[in-house]
Amino acid sequence: MRLEHMTWPQAEAYFKNNDTVIIPLGSLECHGRHMPLGTDTLIPEKIIEYLEEKNDTVVAPMIPYGCTDYLASYPGTVNLGHDVLYQVLTAVTQSLKAHGARRFVVINGHGGNIPPLDRVSLDLYKQGCLLAQMNWWQMVWNITGDWEGRKPWHGGHGGGEETAAIMAIDPGLVDRSAIADAPMTGISDELPASGMRTVRFKGVDIPVNRMSRSVSENGWFGDDHPLVATAEWGDEMIRASADYIGEFIEVFKKAELPAAV
Repeated sequence: MRLEHMTWPQAEAYFKNNDTVIIPLGSLECHGRHMPLGTDTLIPEKIIEYLEEKNDTVVAPMIPYGCTDYLASYPGTVNLGHDVLYQVLTAVTQSLKAHGARRFVVINGHGGNIPPLDRVSLDLYKQGCLLAQMNWWQMVWNITGDWEGRKPWHGGHGGGEETAAIMAIDPGLVDRSAIADAPMTGISDELPASGMRTVRFKGVDIPVNRMSRSVSENGWFGDDHPLVATAEWGDEMIRASADYIGEFIEVFKKAELPAAV
């Protein structure tokens, strides 16, 4: 059930008997030259479409902007930053709490949103509520199969994992002709880049935050090359995520709420 499709009496009736609400959270940012800026919004939205087939928990409108400080220099990226996203999430959850929500399930599409989510989660816990973060790209490796040997590496930003998911949603949104290697630039010969925000020294990855465009002009990062992506792989991930989240929500509804501090 979409909250934006309900009348206020319908919402009132729902929250009299239910205290759980789903909040989709995305971002608008670079995902390589081959992927749409809305990747982190499109994937959670598709997960919710499948989830709604089996679950009647109310879904709040998608929040399409996130915290993406390090990707802000790529054209088209919209960055709310940590403080503004925290304020937006606080306003949304407190409004829903005023109507009876006590359990919040955030289906999140972007890693940069996690720190503000952590802050909001703790705030809500102190108020006698619970917030669960469903970061699909992290969860999916533990809830699906081996995908023809694609483990043990995990999906990078704009890499094979996310590319596969977008191909499953709409293959026309992926420009395969623009897929190319994305060499990363380190900060010295002895400190090569090992990820979007890390360099490697003697086998250890050390966080050294830089603007991502100085690390990779292309805009995708990781070991999972986009060329390995298939629509079938993406569909399996999206459906598995929806099934898992649906099962989680039913158990989450029964969990005891904390005492307000």
